[in-house]
Formats: sequence, structure tokens, C-alpha cells
Amino acid sequence: MCDACIINAVKDRMLSRRGFFTAAATVGAGAALAPLGAPPALAHGHGAVEDLTHAYDADFPTYFGAPGISTEQTFNFDEHGFNLLTLTVNEHTGTHVDAPLHFSADGASVDEIPVGDLVAPLCVVDIAARAAEDADTRLTPDDLKAWIAAHGPIPDGACVALYSGWGAKVDSDAFRGFDGEAQHYPGFHVEAAQMLMEETGARSIAVDTLSLDHGPSADFATHYAWLPSGRFGIENVAGLDRVPAAGATIVIGAPKHRGGTGGPARIFALI
Repeated sequence: MCDACIINAVKDRMLSRRGFFTAAATVGAGAALAPLGAPPALAHGHGAVEDLTHAYDADFPTYFGAPGISTEQTFNFDEHGFNLLTLTVNEHTGTHVDAPLHFSADGASVDEIPVGDLVAPLCVVDIAARAAEDADTRLTPDDLKAWIAAHGPIPDGACVALYSGWGAKVDSDAFRGFDGEAQHYPGFHVEAAQMLMEETGARSIAVDTLSLDHGPSADFATHYAWLPSGRFGIENVAGLDRVPAAGATIVIGAPKHRGGTGGPARIFALI
């Protein structure tokens, strides 16, 4: 090894050790201030994490009814010493993001969604009692007004999520609710989407069903109003019954494939 290489290697090792001890000292100081039992990432303002993502496979319900993912085991541990799957995935499968491009000619693709919009105040609007009686119910401006009266203004940048209780149906045909002619599940009324656009700074909406629009929709009015405005949506969200109506922060691990109209996402809430 040349002299210069040896010198550089020693310098790199010293810098690495210095970084290690500096990081250790910082963590130690932070631990003294953190609540007992709280992971370091949650030490400032949050005490728990809730997963809002369904695990999905070829049996997970999709809007069109066909499987949304297929897998092929290209390499396996017994033969190759490691495992590797090749996936073929419909972008709008499982818990996933709808990018503006999904319902517009030239809207932002999923990789162009500003990263600042992917960490947001979470507002959960509960219409589960009504949905239990009427699968075709929609979240309306009156529901938003009631939420605001109870919890205060919808924060700038917020994700406004519809909780209908539909996640409990995900392993049954009732999740899709197809009767041979139309699907049946709750969604956002277009007037609620318009209210959010005109009167709030919300940047995303989310549903625990297959579509931002309710199941019988033939015109996708909510999609066509919301997505071309540069905002995005999230469908098939899980676990909204485990988060508060206000005060949580949603983190949206959106995919970043260039030119994508959306894609499966890992989503969680900091509470």
C-alpha cells in the first residue's frame, strides 16, 4: 500500500472514531432529557407510532377486482445463499398514494410530490356510525364543520382522513362491495374536497376504502377536483381507529419512481 493510501486510511479511521464518540455523547445527552421508555426519534412530542398500512398480496382487494401484485422468487436462500423476489405491481394496490398525475394530463408525478407534504398534521373525520348503516355515505362539508367545531381549524399542510371502519372488512368481499353493477363503500363528497381546497391549507386527503370517491361513483368527481389541484390522495389506509381525531402526525413513505401516477406506500402516525 502506498504511503498516501496509509495516511488517508488512518485519517478516515480517526474521523470515524471521532464521529462515533461525538454521536455517542449526543445520544447520551438526549437520553437524559427523553421520557423514560420513549425511543429517541419520539423524544420530542410523540410517544407512540401506529402503522396505517395494510400488508398486501395477490388476494388484497383492488378497484378493478384483478390481483394487484404478483411475485416470483428469482433467488432463494437454499440455492443461492440469499432471497430475492421480483415483483409486478399495479401502482394503485394496497395502501397507496394517488399522485396529481393519476387524474390529470400533466400533474405532478409521485416522485415530484414535495417531501414537506409527506409529513403532515393528521385530522381524522369519523363517519363510521353512518357508514355502518349506509355503505354509500360520503364525508360532507357538514362533517368537516363538525370536526372544526370540536377540534379547531384544520392545520396548514394537513392530511384529512375519512374513517369509515372499512378496514375491518378488508379480508371479505364487503370491502369492495361489488353487487354485479357497482361497488359500495364510503368516500369524500366532491363538495367536501372543494371546501378543503377553498377554506383550508390541507394538502392531502385519505380514505380507509378503495377510492377517494364513494363506490357507486361513475364520474370520479372528487378525484377530478382534488388531484389536478396539485394535491394528492391516499387510499386503503389502515388503523385510523387507533389514532386520535387531532394531534397526530402522519408520515407518508411515498414511492419515488420517476413519472409514476402513485404507488404503494408505508404510512404511519406519530402520536
